[in-house]
Amino acid sequence: MPKSYRVAILGATGAVGTELLDLLAERNFPLADLKLLASPRSAGQRLKFQGETLEIEAVGDRSFDQIDLVLASAGGSTSKAWVDAIVQAGAVMIDNSSAFRMRPDVPLVVPEVNPEAAATHQGIIANPNCTTILMAVAVYPLHQIQPIQRIVASTYQSASGAGARAMEEVKVQAQAILNDQVPKTEIFPYPLAFNLFPHNTPINDQGYCEEEMKMVNETRKIFGVPNLRVTATCIRVPVLRAHSESINLEFGSPFGVEQAREVLSQAPGVKLVEDWKANYFPMPMEASGKDEVLVGRIRQDISDPNCLELWLSGDQIRKGAALNAVQIAELLVEQDQVRPAKQAVTVQ
Repeated sequence: MPKSYRVAILGATGAVGTELLDLLAERNFPLADLKLLASPRSAGQRLKFQGETLEIEAVGDRSFDQIDLVLASAGGSTSKAWVDAIVQAGAVMIDNSSAFRMRPDVPLVVPEVNPEAAATHQGIIANPNCTTILMAVAVYPLHQIQPIQRIVASTYQSASGAGARAMEEVKVQAQAILNDQVPKTEIFPYPLAFNLFPHNTPINDQGYCEEEMKMVNETRKIFGVPNLRVTATCIRVPVLRAHSESINLEFGSPFGVEQAREVLSQAPGVKLVEDWKANYFPMPMEASGKDEVLVGRIRQDISDPNCLELWLSGDQIRKGAALNAVQIAELLVEQDQVRPAKQAVTVQ
């Protein structure tokens, strides 16, 4: 008889949490039981799931008793607050926050890239940053053919990366501007409607923001190349959902454009989108709601024969967050790695 699992979603009311709920249904995840957890202010709310109405519970000390898997999407501080309770209860936490990504004892997993890492977990598996996931899915198949020497990434990140309230803020701002009113800001530091600005995370002494350093450090860890040369510029753009990225890849020798197209046309999680005559390539509007990372405009860098350029769009909420987490859960099921942790992982 096939196994089924008791799953909890921590942060069930957020944009990623509700997407997790939809994906568990869409992908027929083998559920024995599903528990929805959130902060006390959300307790009592109800969400639909497979024809049933589930009530959201306030997360507490006993919330994880008899739970096998926790899909956490409530932010780093919440993950840190409950990690010990989760692991000590014998559950595995797949965490969407940045809290544990760079811990050496916590695997950072993109199933299309490093599925074997999931089996090394000690109770926690980290879900990478959205921009890192989208880029990794698109460029790792090329890296397998010929090792990448350097990645230069420029991102065009939608409001969805900051959650449902940020998406609504952009809509309200756009209407205000169209009505000749001054747009108000609450989630973002500046108006995003009809505007763009560098990613609104803290900047380090080298001039790189936190989001950019996530791409640098997480890509190195996922690829297993600690010294991989990566640089990124991350920009918020007035798009509601789905991120886009311009990627320049440097190899040790020329990588043929047609070979790259052939590789990516067969790569897992990738959909090649190119119509050169129509100037038609990946767009966030068409990536929204899709599982695949749309990749196209693959071309030779005219400034360097060893470099390729490509463009991608991917749904930040799905593959950039919720879908990747569910795929990790599916990996654990497939590998029979949903098991009590070998040792508790404590917050440092």
